Amino acid sequence: MRPSIRDMVHEFRELTDAMWPSDINLGLSRYQVVILASIIEAETSLESERGMVASVYVNRLRDNMRLDADPTVIYGLGGLSRPLYRKDLRKKTPYNTYIHKGLPPTPINSPGLASIAAALQPDSTGYYYFVANDSGGHEFSKTFAEHSRAIRRIKAEKNGSK
Repeated sequence: MRPSIRDMVHEFRELTDAMWPSDINLGLSRYQVVILASIIEAETSLESERGMVASVYVNRLRDNMRLDADPTVIYGLGGLSRPLYRKDLRKKTPYNTYIHKGLPPTPINSPGLASIAAALQPDSTGYYYFVANDSGGHEFSKTFAEHSRAIRRIKAEKNGSK
């Protein structure tokens, strides 16, 4: 027998009630923390990176920047069975964080407890950017110039290894 929505919400609350501090980072609501955690969940499966990914998005939210989160674009497009193309980043959906500042209107997945914890207590970094590397992780940057160099280097490494 499949659990009902009510059962799933009850289980979620049982698992997360003790996690919520009295004052949430940036004044986000619990629902907004879950939205942020869903983006973190989609960005990395590496435990060691969740806090850094969270820090990028918290820094961007604090500074009123767009999140530029690829998973939100993919979700807004209904999922993709192909790579994300640059033209996709211009598609108008409520979930496209390349177009809209702030968080998308709803979570884009069901985040795990580790992603919720990272959203509640992100690492304290000066990072604003990250790009996937060939080792299954990401390279983090503080400035757009550093980020651009990292992208070029990773692309060159990929092309050189083929």
